[in-house]
Amino acid sequence: MSDDAKAAKELVETLKDGEKGYASAADKLRDSDRPEWATTMQRFSEQRAGFAREIVEMGHEYGDDVDESGTVTAALHRGWLSLKDAVTGDDPDAVLGAAETGEDHAVKEYEDALKMDLSVGFREVVVRQQADVIAARDELKALKNAG
Repeated sequence: MSDDAKAAKELVETLKDGEKGYASAADKLRDSDRPEWATTMQRFSEQRAGFAREIVEMGHEYGDDVDESGTVTAALHRGWLSLKDAVTGDDPDAVLGAAETGEDHAVKEYEDALKMDLSVGFREVVVRQQADVIAARDELKALKNAG
């Protein structure tokens, strides 16, 4: 399996986790004392879905099926997020903290991908998406600090 395919699989899993996590966070925040945060979470959920689609489509162009679910790392991360979700409940600050933790994980996955021998075109996509993921993490930190 090429480094592109390996990196793509990990990133797609992480992006799908982020899409679901942000959608769940948006649902929790809509009826909280921070409903404006729900809009941000929904925007990030949609962003992650778009990033995953872009990587999957790029993989298909190269003949790779990168849309398979179930790497051990992603499964462990999903399990951790579920546990965290059960503990944090509906407290907006805790939901934001869980999202921030998820973003830290996503940034690390992008850093790991960029250490691999990626094709030029795929590397450009990963670099661009990573910049947006870092911007999202920074936006979450700003919300947390302003809250």
